Amino acid sequence: MSHDLRATTGGAERAPTRLGTRRLVEIGVFAALLVGAVIALPGLGELRQRLAGADPALIALAAALEVGSCLAFVAAFRGVFSRRLSWRFSYEVAMSEQAANVLLPTGGAGGLALGAWALRRVGMPAERIGRRTVAFFLITSSVNFAAVVFAGLGLGSGLLSGEVAVATAVVPALLAAGALAALALAPRVLEVGESSGAGRLRAALARGRGYLGAGIRDAIRLYASGRPLVVGGAIGYMALDVLALAAMFAALGGGAPALGVFVLAYAVGQLGGLVPLPGGVGGTDGGLIAAFALLGTPVAIAAAAVLGYRAFQLGIPALLGIAAFAQLRRSISDEVAPVAAPRANRSLSPAPAPEPA
Repeated sequence: MSHDLRATTGGAERAPTRLGTRRLVEIGVFAALLVGAVIALPGLGELRQRLAGADPALIALAAALEVGSCLAFVAAFRGVFSRRLSWRFSYEVAMSEQAANVLLPTGGAGGLALGAWALRRVGMPAERIGRRTVAFFLITSSVNFAAVVFAGLGLGSGLLSGEVAVATAVVPALLAAGALAALALAPRVLEVGESSGAGRLRAALARGRGYLGAGIRDAIRLYASGRPLVVGGAIGYMALDVLALAAMFAALGGGAPALGVFVLAYAVGQLGGLVPLPGGVGGTDGGLIAAFALLGTPVAIAAAAVLGYRAFQLGIPALLGIAAFAQLRRSISDEVAPVAAPRANRSLSPAPAPEPA
């Protein structure tokens, strides 16, 4: 997180990431090797048969749901950073962030840094960027933890159907609930703590602690406010992605577990994306397949569904995001002057008016 905050406050004049064809080729080659293994390796006949016999209409539905998930991310971005941002600018920045997260091996830091750079270039104060970057990351990530709590406790109590050991369901739920509780208490701990070091290092650490604490408070207040863009965007971002994976299972002939087990496997499996690989290729795929397999889904079914779903989860944000980034660089040039001018048309400025966090 400290890496993200440094990028946020640095005020750099050039983009911290480059979303070009070279990165797209790199991840394409990586994905092609994975697909090649599916095609060539012995013992994977069932997987290949399932992929070859998939229902085209349901595959198209999975793709449409992934587009919807991307658009929900855009809505959450605008709701968190400022409702005065234009939808066009919000789309370009948020989609560029998603492309950076797919194409750059930075575990999500690249997308946050790129968004901070774009917002700084059009005049948003560094302090607001820092705290709202933290809030945006926490809001979009906490939905996964809440899903683990919901699915785990639902399965453990019998409110949700699914054949899974009680401990297997409840332990992850308790860990996720503990993480959310610790996060809520973190601002008090950060206020008490004192940064070590001297000079610029100490000031940077103190500033980072300040942004982190303020960002956590902002995330809690934004959720509590019930703003449709924030709450609906964050939930939609994950829910539509879950439905895309469910559509891919259906396209391959079914075999998905019951709702509670499905959500639990999805939320736990996505933790593999924390591995710093482009788009989480290998980490997320392996995590999802392993999670579904451990919770009772046949490996061949889980592998086929996950690989098909990941083609859209990676490809759609990459293609849309690269196009958005190309336009974003021109949009920033167009909007810097009106934002910087003291009496220009303030309706174009993304700098927020005073408003509740």
